[in-house]
Amino acid sequence: MNWLTNFVRPKLRALVHKAELPDNLWVKCPACEQMIFHRDLDANHHVCQHCDHHLRLGAKGRFEMLFDDGAYQRIELPNSIIDPLKFRDRRRYTERLKEAQNRTGEPDAMVVAHGRMGGMAVVIAVLDFSFLGGSMGITVGGALLAAARLAVLQKAPLIVVPASGGARMQEGVLSLMQLPRTIIAVEEVKEAGLPYIVVLSDPTTGGVSASFAMLGDIAIAEPGAIIGFAGARVIEETIREKLPEGFQRAEYLLEHGMVDMVVHRRQLRDTLIRILDLLRSPTPPAGRPAPPQVEPETPARGTGAGNAGARKSRRR
Repeated sequence: MNWLTNFVRPKLRALVHKAELPDNLWVKCPACEQMIFHRDLDANHHVCQHCDHHLRLGAKGRFEMLFDDGAYQRIELPNSIIDPLKFRDRRRYTERLKEAQNRTGEPDAMVVAHGRMGGMAVVIAVLDFSFLGGSMGITVGGALLAAARLAVLQKAPLIVVPASGGARMQEGVLSLMQLPRTIIAVEEVKEAGLPYIVVLSDPTTGGVSASFAMLGDIAIAEPGAIIGFAGARVIEETIREKLPEGFQRAEYLLEHGMVDMVVHRRQLRDTLIRILDLLRSPTPPAGRPAPPQVEPETPARGTGAGNAGARKSRRR
């Protein structure tokens, strides 16, 4: 009986039942609808190899892509009030928070880390859209403030990568108070004379775009990213007009001067290193002569146009 139970039955079950496969081995591109193997997607920094569409990338993937050798140290975020309004719609706000925390493994939408990029010390703050749509609440405001003060303490540039639907409605007016709070955090970095760079990813909307996301010394956008305040449908219903093609896309904003450059994700790290090197070292490197200083020419006495006219009048 033991032989039948321990040997024969498992063999029969292995023949009848197929092994269960994880359901996240393949990812469907939202643009071209091609299926992409998850390892290929990770190796390509979550960029579709068929149509070059930039899929959303979490905080861990951002840090591994940007920091030297993928080495970084995360900081512990300050404690904040949880569910200050005791909010409940179809579900309790605390239940939604716990579900998002279990799914992402993060305490809230923003993650802050510091390390080196191109040999330079930097602080990077990333908003993860998979955590309640990257919405900004009290914890996110405190996280950005902590990132700014760490950058000032380390005398390091601050890089922020937002991906958000806006302020967190479950925290009401307290979430709106994070707009001036995050602006103050950015001003602390700028008053210290440190670079503040924003990498606008898909999507950057609502209260995040109305505060710290649009205050960068350099505004970089990823290709195809949606950037704006209100949604296109809301704007069309308000003004009762059809919006232009590609409205609120990164390329449209670049043409109209709202962002400084649109950079492919594979080139993002090298571009950031080059920008930081220029901002932190404005003087030319050793061995390269500085451009000559050309002084403006001052017209000699009696040779200007006004003097010439006076001479003509005297001849008359």
